[in-house]
Amino acid sequence: MRIGLRGPSNLFGHPTSKRIAAAEAALQYWNPHPGPVTKIVFGHFPMSFTASSEKGKRYESLFANQSISAYICGHLHATFGKQLWRLHEFEHERANQFWEWELGDWKDSRFIRIISIDRGEVSFFDIELPVRTGPQDEFQAILITYPIDSRLNNRVEQHNQPLRNDISALVFSARSIINVTAKIFDSSSGFMIIEEILMQPASNQSITKPLFHAKWDVENYRSVSAARYWLQIFALDSAGNTIASDRRPISVEGRTSDFSPTWMVYLIFYLQWENIYSILLWSNICFNIVLLCLPKLLNLFKENDVLYLAQRNLLSKLLLFLIEGSRSKKIWSAMVIYLLYLLFLPWFWGFGTSQNGDISEAYLFGWRTNISSSDERIGAPDLIAISLPFMYLVIAPLFLAVYSLYTERSAAYLHISRKTYCPATKVASVPEESGPLLESYKETGSSGCIICSGWSRKALLFAAAVIACIHLKVRAVFF
Repeated sequence: MRIGLRGPSNLFGHPTSKRIAAAEAALQYWNPHPGPVTKIVFGHFPMSFTASSEKGKRYESLFANQSISAYICGHLHATFGKQLWRLHEFEHERANQFWEWELGDWKDSRFIRIISIDRGEVSFFDIELPVRTGPQDEFQAILITYPIDSRLNNRVEQHNQPLRNDISALVFSARSIINVTAKIFDSSSGFMIIEEILMQPASNQSITKPLFHAKWDVENYRSVSAARYWLQIFALDSAGNTIASDRRPISVEGRTSDFSPTWMVYLIFYLQWENIYSILLWSNICFNIVLLCLPKLLNLFKENDVLYLAQRNLLSKLLLFLIEGSRSKKIWSAMVIYLLYLLFLPWFWGFGTSQNGDISEAYLFGWRTNISSSDERIGAPDLIAISLPFMYLVIAPLFLAVYSLYTERSAAYLHISRKTYCPATKVASVPEESGPLLESYKETGSSGCIICSGWSRKALLFAAAVIACIHLKVRAVFF
């Protein structure tokens, strides 16, 4: 980033147009190369957490136009799952697509990724290593380099092209390998084993490059389904231990099977959070403004009309909530001032870029630092980690809770006023908030604390306590 902000304001990557142009030049350098070229790009931030440049440019279209095979990223530390994968597809041309594969971190989760390129076919295997207490020779893994997992295929299906008739795999083990066997399963027959193939060390391979290879009759495995045949490789080491790869679907014709992301993967990896942030933030701001202003407009038309108090339909209940909830001018004015403060004034001051740096100001729409100009805000939409939880979990619920408490009190007064019902006007008179009213409330038979009486008021007070706890929790997490 041009300016490095500290957490939690470092959620997004911020490429510049110059940086994007440099990446494009590096990828274009290999286009005139006479042989096949496989391009893999590594970056820290996922595309869903990468902001657009100052000119609105993004990396996705660049990667697709340059025909990269995969973009490998991190940043999320396996917080939202171990298979954050996405195939970026573009409608104008199917060949312009690439995979994005996130990997959990080594520091806390001890993830590593082994990637192979076998004649242009990209395959990988993620390993989560335990905290070691014994010898280092415990590490064992198998990576199938070909055929690749049809769920992660990004190559266009080739027609009238000769099919590869080989199976290749890398077998990692500190002990010598005695036997390697490839097993083919047919999912249409209950995953029954239909063939076992003995694999041999590939020629010119040393013990440090344990590539095993086998030939097979590839014509037997043509299928219109990319997930009918599955491959798994087993290896036996000198200590009698069996190493097994993951079972994966394969397609010798290059077809792609469906990869169905979970709802969490879709939420984190498929949504462009730069745009989602703006939508969510302005939706919340508009909701709070309408919640504060609409009751005052309704009061102009309903000032002397209390018929809605005696009715029980949904519209009347909504009018009761809005009008009665904003009766207190002092509380309403305090909420308006508080919202205006959140919109235009700094939320807090702190060391935005370094622990020993200058004090910066954090606003709803970004940081103002001594590096930025007087009107420029940096760190947007990174403040999504601070602003959205506070606006959605504290401010909006707080305003609704205040309105609900006043509405509940008015409803209680209305219940008492039914004793003063006037048959001539067919309207219930609502007594004022005075000492006699409270005395009449006591005469109804209520006992205990007047403020806490009634299940609805208890529920609202409990909700207010929850909002206060959330407020303290948000402050504790981020500040």
